[in-house]
Parts: sequence; C-alpha cells; structure tokens
Amino acid sequence: TRAAERDSLVYDLDWDEDARLDQWRSVLRQVQDLPAALQAIVVLDAWNDLSVLQHAPWLGRLLAASILRQTGVTTGAHLAAINLGLKTIPVDRRRHRDRETRLLAIAHGFLAAAEIGMKEHDRLALARKVMERKLAGRRTSSKLPELVELVIAKPLVSAGMVAKKLDVTPQAARRIVLELGLREMTGRGRFRAWGIV
Repeated sequence: TRAAERDSLVYDLDWDEDARLDQWRSVLRQVQDLPAALQAIVVLDAWNDLSVLQHAPWLGRLLAASILRQTGVTTGAHLAAINLGLKTIPVDRRRHRDRETRLLAIAHGFLAAAEIGMKEHDRLALARKVMERKLAGRRTSSKLPELVELVIAKPLVSAGMVAKKLDVTPQAARRIVLELGLREMTGRGRFRAWGIV
C-alpha cells in the first residue's frame, strides 16, 4: 500500500495510458497512406493532444522522427533532431486550440530542424576541409587522418577515446590532438575534452 501511495503522488491514477495509446495507434493507422512528413506531423500532434504518457511527452518527438527515418525521408543513420526545430516555434502556436495552427507550427518546426541540420552539416564539412589541409605532407603511417574521422563522427573527444580508437597511448593521443589543433572545451587541466567549434 505504501508503494501505491507514492504512485499517487507522482502519477494521476485515473490516467488510462493504455486507452490513450490505443487512440494514438488509431491515428497512426489512419495516416499510413499519407506522405511521411505529413504522417509524422499528424502523429506528433496526436501524441501531444492525447497526452499519451504522463511523464514522457518527449517520446512523441522521437516516434515522429522514427517515422521519418523508417520511410527514408531522413538518413537511416540517426533520428532527425525535431526538438531543435520545435524550440524555435513559439509555445502558444505549438499548443494552440486550433488543430490547423498546431499542425502548421509542427511543420514549421520540422523545416527549422532541417535548416539547423544543414547548417551543422556545412559547418562540419568546412571543419573537415580545414583539418584535411593539415594532413598534407604527413607520413602515410600518421594517425591524423583517423583522428579527423573520429572528430567528425563525435562532437567531443577525450584523450582516452582517442587513445582507444587510434590504438595509441593517452600521452600520444594528447600530442596528436594538439597537432590537429582541436579546441579544448572543458577549460580544465585534467579530464579534458576537445572538439570542433
């Protein structure tokens, strides 16, 4: 009984998540023939409107991104960062009473997420070109090309990560990072990390 008392403090016990999930699945079935982006927009709006899970509203954004990935609209390597785009849209538009206003707000959020993603892609492509210029004239056994690939793949790298990936000592990893000219991100003397700014 004590566990039930704690649950009532955290959860609304009258909240029927199973029924709400069934309603959401019904919406998902209804939109299956729509284009993928429209499916994701309608499904996300339904998730938010139905408040399917009391403590996981963020899951709807992941499910919408998963629909985009599954249908091939976005890359299969990762989920689209829908949340970044939605943060640029005012909350009153995203939670408006009028469904059409909400759907348009979500669509604008998707567009903003795509623009943010493309800017990040361009930034990383430029950073790769700058780092590859430093590879000119290096020995063929140099670990710098591998470090460039690691830094592009990971937003932040530590000496331990570099040492493990390149199969070098932590001291050699720090030296290679300095050779590449990565920026130290933590501002600390120990347990430092480097990345592309």
